[in-house]
Amino acid sequence: MGFNASSLLQKSKLGFLNVTSYCRLAHELRVSCMQRKKVQIQSSDPSALASDRFNLILADTNSDRLFTVNDVKVGGSKYGIISLRGLKAPSLKVHMHENLYFTNRKVNSVCWASLNHLDSHILLCLMGIAETPGCATLLPASLFVSSHPGDRPGMLCSFRIPGAWSCAWSLNIQANNSFSTGLSRRVLVTNVVTGHRQSFGTSSDVLAQQFALMAPLLFNGCRSGEIFAIDLRCRNQGKGWKATRLFHDSAVTSVQILQEEQNLMASDMAGTIKLWDLRTTKCIRQYEGHVNEYAYLPLHVHEEEGIVVAVGQDCYTRIWSFHDACLLRTIPSPHPTSKADIPSVAFSSRLGGFRGAPGLLMAVQQDLYCFSYT
Repeated sequence: MGFNASSLLQKSKLGFLNVTSYCRLAHELRVSCMQRKKVQIQSSDPSALASDRFNLILADTNSDRLFTVNDVKVGGSKYGIISLRGLKAPSLKVHMHENLYFTNRKVNSVCWASLNHLDSHILLCLMGIAETPGCATLLPASLFVSSHPGDRPGMLCSFRIPGAWSCAWSLNIQANNSFSTGLSRRVLVTNVVTGHRQSFGTSSDVLAQQFALMAPLLFNGCRSGEIFAIDLRCRNQGKGWKATRLFHDSAVTSVQILQEEQNLMASDMAGTIKLWDLRTTKCIRQYEGHVNEYAYLPLHVHEEEGIVVAVGQDCYTRIWSFHDACLLRTIPSPHPTSKADIPSVAFSSRLGGFRGAPGLLMAVQQDLYCFSYT
């Protein structure tokens, strides 16, 4: 706080600040000025909003929808989609769309899936309960709210895949209409149209996954700390399907491939966040300050805004400069710190869609907050 934007710009023009320092200070200025405002959530069942607690939120590609998993008071989980189109100052109102039929299963992992069109479905890895085995479920977003011309309520599609720790949807042409699940000592790639499956044996549980878009690779992060890529052109478990290998000292909880697909960022259960060069397999940058001892915590990388965001087990949300790993801001939870109430966040350059402004959404307990660049 205390930065003067016009002074900063003038110093840059006069050559008193190099490009790196100017970019970092500009980021600090914007991030430090983000102010917390509570978002008003409208729903057809207001009583549920007062009792159901947010477990996680996940923004779609265009950041105009949030998929939510809420813990229900009587036990189990409830799913919903929040439309962000009304997320405009000063009112900050959004609408929660729910489908009460889909409840009661604990979610291990979730991602948006593009089957009919971009983000047409949600892919969920569900825990088994009683005698019902775990499964991977494709849930049409149109069952909650229609956001695409010509959308019709689709059908739920389930695949019996017990014990999945992680999942990822492929936009790669080498694995079209396919998703991957990370299991105990195995990776399973399933084509949802043909039902064809490829299985790859591993030496450890696979906790995080992401498909590359251009290269025919699926990256996996393991409990052992290993990160490896599967070459999707290999149709069996013969030699040569492991394309890249990197190593952390603790269980890897998140992997993010960057836009040019020459770098990968990963975080682990020791609180370590590293940026890797995939060509040299060397760590080129480390981001200090993240707190994690054993939790499954996601990592958010936003190259367009030049920031990295992660929520720690201490319930603090930390924002780093992507380019020099400087910690720009630490945001405490609006609620008392509790390991049962770790905030879930979503950051976007365009919250609410194409004309939206950059900002951070934070869900904790029953509340949703917005931190925007204003």
